[in-house]
Amino acid sequence: MGELNYFLGLQVKQLKDGTFINQAKYCNDLLIKFEMDQCKAINTPISIICHLDQDPTGKPVDQTRYKGLIGSLLYLRTSGPNIIFVVCMCARFESAPKESHLNASKRILKYLQGTKEVGLQYPFNVSLNLTGFSDYEFVGCKIDKKSTSGTCHMLGSSLIYWYCKKQASVALSTTKAKYIVVGSCCAQTLWLKQHLSDFGIMLR
Repeated sequence: MGELNYFLGLQVKQLKDGTFINQAKYCNDLLIKFEMDQCKAINTPISIICHLDQDPTGKPVDQTRYKGLIGSLLYLRTSGPNIIFVVCMCARFESAPKESHLNASKRILKYLQGTKEVGLQYPFNVSLNLTGFSDYEFVGCKIDKKSTSGTCHMLGSSLIYWYCKKQASVALSTTKAKYIVVGSCCAQTLWLKQHLSDFGIMLR
């Protein structure tokens, strides 16, 4: 069958020094599908002053089309940790999308226009040091005042796991929000160590 080069929307490039994965073709097809293939590229997937809420007075948009867009963007998380935060934020409003939510989603497409070739690099002979990073957005959700946790894990210089989710409880201080996300990061580190050891990968 030869070397793997395309699988379920993932483009896999076998290079001399490692493997490169991205979803450039999927991005192109997505931009064409939602008539954004001629849009101007922007540098960020979300504005620093964007705080989405239910927008009760906003103009409703086609729910089916909005769900289709969000579903397509969620699949891009496979190789796009750079959009996971904003995509998950927009996904919270699928039940009653408004024009403000659609505009935020279209901004992601404009960002993808300029970052279609961005992907994940997995070099050979990587060190077996597992490192976890965590961060949080304090009281980021305007609806229920919950914070958002974000973590990622590196095996050497390779990104192997990333995660972004609204916290289950309301944090009354930044210290509590930080404690929640650090606890989640530690739990994921232990989970990864167990699964990597099952594959015979002994971490340092």
